[in-house]
Amino acid sequence: MMQGLMLAAPRNLVFETLDLAAGPGQVLIRTLYSGVSAGTELSQYRGSSPFMNRQWDESRRLFVEGAGPSWPYPVRNLGYEEVGEIVGLGDGVEGLAVGQRLYGTWGHRTHHVAEANWARDRLLPEDADPRIGVFSHIGAVALNGVHDARIRIGDVVAVFGLGVPGQIVAQAARASGARVIAVDPDPGRRAVALRLGAHETLDPAGGGAAEAIKAITGGRGADACIEVSGAPPALADAIRAIAYSSRVVAMGFFQGEVPGLRLGEEFHHNRVELVCSQISGTAPEAMHRWSKPRLWRTAIDLQHAGQLDLIPLITHGVAFAEAPALFARIDAGEQGLLQAMLEFGA
Repeated sequence: MMQGLMLAAPRNLVFETLDLAAGPGQVLIRTLYSGVSAGTELSQYRGSSPFMNRQWDESRRLFVEGAGPSWPYPVRNLGYEEVGEIVGLGDGVEGLAVGQRLYGTWGHRTHHVAEANWARDRLLPEDADPRIGVFSHIGAVALNGVHDARIRIGDVVAVFGLGVPGQIVAQAARASGARVIAVDPDPGRRAVALRLGAHETLDPAGGGAAEAIKAITGGRGADACIEVSGAPPALADAIRAIAYSSRVVAMGFFQGEVPGLRLGEEFHHNRVELVCSQISGTAPEAMHRWSKPRLWRTAIDLQHAGQLDLIPLITHGVAFAEAPALFARIDAGEQGLLQAMLEFGA
């Protein structure tokens, strides 16, 4: 049976039946794995995303009141980290074969129909572990943040927040030639970052992360700080830890107001540059070269080449039928959980 996962109301996931077939010029894809995002998807699951409370006016790029939500219930766009294999070819499809594996975004569902040209652009290397495809989009998000940080070889880069995107940022920053200081209150996540390439880690609990980074750098501060948690204390620490007139990249998805930012202190007196990195756009100075499809492909290629080691970030895998229970575990903040993944079997 073909099924998809649907959010009927906050914290209420249900399955719906799908009826899909490949038409002319299309392919039918059977899903193998689907990654679950503990950031964006949880904001949908909880109903805290601004898209679920206000209308996004695309032409003016403003959230507006009184027009209803952009994403009313039921919500069917959950999931953006999928891997699958081609199981059917529509008439006229050339250059593709049943059994080829590919990555992409099509949501938590057992099957998907795609245009053949779309599928060709997303084929996985034949000898690759297909699970690397789970990181195509979140890997692109992380690479985009590293690009926005404008890292130079030899820089000291502090990464605040060691969930999945922060772990990828830490690896990508090191691959860019930086000395990486990884900051997170969770000792397990700090241990993962050290094992996968961070040079050193810090526990921000109790304060003092900025002071420690200043001490490590001889008082100068980090050359770049990348905040990847969406936690106000992390952004506050990043602003305090950055070198004079240097860049803080805010990648975290802050929801609602952001308390605890003291913008009249280090931010004001150290001429801190604060920029947002978000995957709807790439670094402005490189937009003529770097697109989202290129970022997606690069996230795959860097894994296949061994420059990024992301499979160890997968800590939880459950059958698709257990998806509602998995979301509840993520929502509850289960210890030790990094990348959770739905598995669809044969």
